[in-house]
Amino acid sequence: RRPDGRKLDEVRELYTETHLFERLHGSALFIRGNTQALATVTLAPPSGEQLVETMDFSGKKRFLLHYNFPKWSVGEAGSSRGPGRREIGHGALAEKSLLPLLPAKEEFPYAIRLVSEILSSNGSSSMATVCAGSMALMDAGVPIKKLAAGIAMGLMTGTDGTYKVLTDIQGPEDHYGDMDFKIAGTRDGVTGVQLDVKIQGLTVEMAAKTLAQAREARLHILSAMEKTISAPRPALSKYAPSIIIMPMDPEKFGLIIGPGGKMINGIIAKTGVMSIDIDQTGFVYITGASREIAEAAQREIEGITKEYKVGDIVEGNVVRILEFGAIVDLGGDQDGMIHVSELKDGFVKSVTDVLKLGDHVRVKVVRAENGKIGLSLKAMGREEKSRG
Repeated sequence: RRPDGRKLDEVRELYTETHLFERLHGSALFIRGNTQALATVTLAPPSGEQLVETMDFSGKKRFLLHYNFPKWSVGEAGSSRGPGRREIGHGALAEKSLLPLLPAKEEFPYAIRLVSEILSSNGSSSMATVCAGSMALMDAGVPIKKLAAGIAMGLMTGTDGTYKVLTDIQGPEDHYGDMDFKIAGTRDGVTGVQLDVKIQGLTVEMAAKTLAQAREARLHILSAMEKTISAPRPALSKYAPSIIIMPMDPEKFGLIIGPGGKMINGIIAKTGVMSIDIDQTGFVYITGASREIAEAAQREIEGITKEYKVGDIVEGNVVRILEFGAIVDLGGDQDGMIHVSELKDGFVKSVTDVLKLGDHVRVKVVRAENGKIGLSLKAMGREEKSRG
């Protein structure tokens, strides 16, 4: 007989809720018996990815899961310290269980931080984190493939070789039992497992029965979660940053950065974007507090990297008058020259007879090679006459 009178395959009472906080990008509460997990999601630019350097891995992580287990969650008193083995281990298990659900960076470029606060614990808070975490990700609008849930399975063995598999173990069953088998996954399969045993090992029959019983429990939990949220929100929170993805030829990255970062820092200062991140695989990520701000930076970058072709019609302001022509600012730190012979038909004694500083002109590109752009006011005038 179990301590709380449940059947061997019975899951404790469940409660789920999402969108608990308006200001957060995503949030969810998952309660199973006396175990409670509150998960919150924060979305950040690609520059918010964590740089990780360990003995077996060196690179960046764009999905971070932080698991907090305060002493008061189990009725103990004590000071709050840095994460211990429990926090690191349980957080790593939950993170690995949710990682297969995340979309590719090309589809969803945000850095994602998920924090699980264990408010109360009586068995399997790491699996409660998986449940709360997947709901919070959907609440934040992260296009995860499916909801994921987790369950902790236990085992009681007799001296005569008999055994009983327990579903959703709590504290005493974990302490006195012979197994703690955590299994997380979706309706379609398993995404993460962790097995701790106090006996010599499991037989194939024991493992098969445990996995089958865990699947039934997982589907039961998922059904409860799906009543609260079953698909990602169609739009991100209005408080989440907006990211624009620009495919870009890596050879143009130097134009965007500029000498000593002058160009990219200038765009950030001018438009007010949060960051401009360059991915060497051929993408530029622009992050702004709003879509309008990000689009302003996008226009600046498009102007810098635009390739003009002969025949293009462009507009700009005259910024310099020379003896042999006029320089027109085309935007994006690019300019072109109207040679004196391209100002108008006939002889032109002085450039200032036709143009003055600050004049806004509509001209045609007649030459574009080696980064130099030749413009013609004369050709533009002919076109307008022919239309007339």
